[in-house]
Amino acid sequence: MATLTLRIDNMHCGSCIRRVTQTLNALPGTHAEEVRVGSARIHTSAVPEMIQQSMAAAGYPTLVEFSSES
Repeated sequence: MATLTLRIDNMHCGSCIRRVTQTLNALPGTHAEEVRVGSARIHTSAVPEMIQQSMAAAGYPTLVEFSSES
């Protein structure tokens, strides 16, 4: 399972954090470890493109900034 650090646009408040967390945790094999305004760290077996597509569909364009294998 990989650990990804994401830069997430359009996050401004606690409600955004909840929505992003729910979106990430709904992806198969993905667990949001830490979500803050503008960023998130997740553990996932999903491919980054799938994460980026899901996040964009939720209104939060995302860029993978760092990836490491666990």
